[in-house]
Amino acid sequence: MKNAKSIKILDYSYNLPSEKIAKFPLTKRDASKLLVYKENNLLEKKFFQLSKLLPTDNLLVLNDTKVIQARLFFKKATGAKIEIFCLNPIEPSNYELAFSQKKSCKWKCIVGNLKKWKNGILSKNIIIDNIEYQLNATIIKRISNSQIIEFSWNGDITFGEVLEKTGNTPLPPYLNREPKESDKKTYQTLYSKHKGSVAAPTAGLHFTKHVFRDLKDSNIRVKRLTLHVGAGTFKPVKSEQIGDHKMHAESFLVSQDTLKALISNLGNITSVGTTSVRTLESIYWLGVKIILTEISEKLTDKPNLSLSQWEIYDLPQNLKTYKVLYNLLVYMQTYELDNIEASTQIIIVPGYKFRIVNNLITNFHQSQSTLLLLIAAFCGNDWKKIYNYALNNDFRFLSYGDSLLILGEQAVNGN
Repeated sequence: MKNAKSIKILDYSYNLPSEKIAKFPLTKRDASKLLVYKENNLLEKKFFQLSKLLPTDNLLVLNDTKVIQARLFFKKATGAKIEIFCLNPIEPSNYELAFSQKKSCKWKCIVGNLKKWKNGILSKNIIIDNIEYQLNATIIKRISNSQIIEFSWNGDITFGEVLEKTGNTPLPPYLNREPKESDKKTYQTLYSKHKGSVAAPTAGLHFTKHVFRDLKDSNIRVKRLTLHVGAGTFKPVKSEQIGDHKMHAESFLVSQDTLKALISNLGNITSVGTTSVRTLESIYWLGVKIILTEISEKLTDKPNLSLSQWEIYDLPQNLKTYKVLYNLLVYMQTYELDNIEASTQIIIVPGYKFRIVNNLITNFHQSQSTLLLLIAAFCGNDWKKIYNYALNNDFRFLSYGDSLLILGEQAVNGN
């Protein structure tokens, strides 16, 4: 893919009228429209019909990350309102440890109205379970467009409780509204488990108990992984060529159990959402890196598992998926790892050959976004046909909008 970096973002544009953006979710999650794309044909269905549309014996892979109430508001004595948007933990850097901290912790944050907070400590009283506490925030370090904030508080409560009880839902900026109490529930998948995202894996918002029951009755297996969605998912591409755009990094976790299921179901795997796609494809490339490391030197210590933005396009492209994943499983068993935890900054653009994902469930994404580039990579130029149909047939767009199922034999499995 020598020309990947020269892709022009203007080629991935479409006009999205504001009235097409779903500002609120439907009352019934699975009542959303589902546009099905298969072999260049389009078909309108409802999401609750999903089990009848997926291939037989399919493996469905979900992202079970949980959205945190990441927006904290403070008010200065002058009356100035300061918003602190918590992005990811710094000290401790592990999400579970960060949420379990008592007394203090440090986070990378974006501060709204920063010019009004030049220095000093911000403080406010918070009430949790009818008990009043004091929460403080101090800027420790400024890093370009973000800040390292130290939070401190009194009492025997965790930072997870502070966010959950006093924070606000980090709705996408394009919704252009303040969050409501109902968003705490609706901007969260039913199966969310591991706290850490500042944006929902929105393809999963359509799932209900009824849908899961039908999937089980249809012999469709479901496995989970975790990728904590960062605010960078909404970062617009401002450069003319995609090679000049800096992709955001996100941390993820995949269990041995899920990896075994992937190996057993190669050729028949459906990803729920672009975040799951990013994780699944990253797993393959991590496996490639481990194989290359094993070839060049004997592994005595676990390597640092991370993928940079363009790295995968420079790695060998001909390693069989089964071999790579099986070797990764052996690696995990050798080091007695129940889960593999890593960071990925990869960008998936048109021309990319998928190694694991065969089918994709997703929402409709913003124009000139890296998410739309991923969709175009998956279905080629037909993304225009799909989006034009959705625009002309009353589909609802973006996070709270309708859904899309792309069926195809996209993965290069090479069993």
